[in-house]
Amino acid sequence: MTNRSIRWGIAQKAEINWWKRYLATKPVGEYLQWKKNYWLDFLDKLGFSLNDLSGKKILEVGCGPAGIFTILTESDVTAIDPLLENYSSKIHHFNPSEYPNVNFQNGSIEEYIESRSFDLVFCINVINHVRDIKGSIRNIRKVLDPGGELVISIDAHNYSILKHLFRLTQLDILHPHQFDIDEYQKMLHGFETSKVECLKDRFIFNYYALRCKRVTS
Repeated sequence: MTNRSIRWGIAQKAEINWWKRYLATKPVGEYLQWKKNYWLDFLDKLGFSLNDLSGKKILEVGCGPAGIFTILTESDVTAIDPLLENYSSKIHHFNPSEYPNVNFQNGSIEEYIESRSFDLVFCINVINHVRDIKGSIRNIRKVLDPGGELVISIDAHNYSILKHLFRLTQLDILHPHQFDIDEYQKMLHGFETSKVECLKDRFIFNYYALRCKRVTS
């Protein structure tokens, strides 16, 4: 087993424990309403409205227990996450039966095989959680229609010295990958970025959202 796989496995265990602690004191209804409002604001900052997404074929990568699928009720949604079975059994806030338009699949984007293609892929706060970033981006591009869009958000390092320190250690246990925004953008082979939005300006990491289009060449 490679060091990358070991770090990914540790991060996955930490992820489900983080969600359990985080949601333990949050009433289900109140939290889900707050999260839906958060997603509406997120879409607005990226230049989308729910009407724009009505009827679209959408893939959400790493959807978590309350991803953007919660507001995409008029879209044809597939949502994948390697921890979905854990969410179903351990987190009350996740009830798949409440989202009849969503096809939930337990699994990772690196191993994802789909016979259909999508108009839009959401990969929100996920790409630095995956085992293989380059493989994940290749798979996302494969399942997008030509001209389809990718919305990706990411915590990106502001300082090189801290970036290298975090790479050598596992201080940031949830994220096995540590890069700055320029490095992440260079990984997006086959995509043209149309919008970069800094959603949170912080000391160690800034939180960015990018809207990208799959180029046809």
